[in-house]
Amino acid sequence: NDWVDMFDGLIDTYPDGVAYPTSKDDVRTLIEFAEREHINLIPYGGGSSVTGHLTPPGEGPITISVDLARMNQLIDLNEENHEATFGAGVSGPQLEEQLRKHGYILGHFPQSWEYSTLGGWIVTRSVGQQSYHYGRIEPLFVSGHMETPSGPLDLPHVPKSAAGPDLRHMVLGSEARLGILTEATMRIRQLPEQEHFYAAFFPSFEIGVDAVRKIAQDELPLSMLRLSDPMETETTFQLSGEEKLVNLAKKGLKIFGQGDQPCMLIYGLTGNPANNRLADRQLAHFVRSYQGMMVKFYLGEAWVEKRFLTPYLRNTLWDLGYALDTLETAMPWSKLQETRNAVVQEIAHGLEADNEPVLVFSHISHVYTNGGSIYVTYLYRRAQDPHETLARWQNLKTAASQTIIDRGGTISHQHGVGIDHKPYLPIEKGALGTQMIRNMIKDVDPNNIMNQGKLIDLD
Repeated sequence: NDWVDMFDGLIDTYPDGVAYPTSKDDVRTLIEFAEREHINLIPYGGGSSVTGHLTPPGEGPITISVDLARMNQLIDLNEENHEATFGAGVSGPQLEEQLRKHGYILGHFPQSWEYSTLGGWIVTRSVGQQSYHYGRIEPLFVSGHMETPSGPLDLPHVPKSAAGPDLRHMVLGSEARLGILTEATMRIRQLPEQEHFYAAFFPSFEIGVDAVRKIAQDELPLSMLRLSDPMETETTFQLSGEEKLVNLAKKGLKIFGQGDQPCMLIYGLTGNPANNRLADRQLAHFVRSYQGMMVKFYLGEAWVEKRFLTPYLRNTLWDLGYALDTLETAMPWSKLQETRNAVVQEIAHGLEADNEPVLVFSHISHVYTNGGSIYVTYLYRRAQDPHETLARWQNLKTAASQTIIDRGGTISHQHGVGIDHKPYLPIEKGALGTQMIRNMIKDVDPNNIMNQGKLIDLD
């Protein structure tokens, strides 16, 4: 939606001003000013949201964008606790650079890592590409400070607690409806001694999913598992730019029994050399048991070198006349393959009424013992009329989202809610759960000055 508006000059709503706080006191002053003047505040981190978190209301009060980029310092490093406290506006590269100087790493690498910020990760429940090893943002988030319309909130700083509901989980996923997170204390680790990324192949997606499920349930000490379906595997080959190497690889895969629709698994080894060798041997056993084969050169390292470049493909394709978007969910293993197939089919046939083809591919990643996430990418032709391009996107997005909800999946495993997913949140949370969220927002922000219209409607 934002993409079409921006490139076709359809933007009809924008902030009335931008504020650049440098401290939590500045943020407190901004909130008090907004309360007096009935101004809507939208915190801004890296601007990487894909679900409308940053879009001002079309009608309503004056809106100020609160850019937290200047609140990006390492405030405290506690090596005894393995904890680090940062300003919430610190970007991924800034955060890791400051930690690396001291021999530590957070290890949170979403695809938007270059631009997204710590505060954004927390309030949208972000997931990094190596969450299998480092964890989602939730277990990394220890404590923090939030400025709310009802006053400052300092979260308890303890390793674990059984003292009632965890206040951190009211901040996590709150999408700035409760206030502005100004700093956060995170669990950190020492830099790994070594890290490698390799590839393996399976003769079909179904076999590959079964293998990944077994690997996850046996809890092999890997740092990442990402299984591409046949179309994504082929797309990865074509985008590599290595035509001779790709043709050679395809011939080799056929010779070694991987068939005409091989599926590529990218996996990561992170830790000390001895543990990595053991994990690699264990993985090789599973791969062979599921008719797969290991590839220990080029593909894994090539993927990690380019892993933050994929979003830029959207720009190139747009200039060539194509729109590209993604969506994702998470399902238990018992429903994962069925749901993935249904979503892919809905999108692939979603524009048949317009006689327009859709290219769609997917991968399974962020796996858990009880399930995993499904990440879908789809590509379709832009119409001459930007409103028609947007209508095509809405058609595909709605059909896929409804398919996910009908099968009991989450409307968002990692992209948050914002505006795009808001219609589906009450279905996932239920009537009582929705009312509990609404009541919490009203109690903390009675005058509705924080990021109006996102996550959930108050009326």
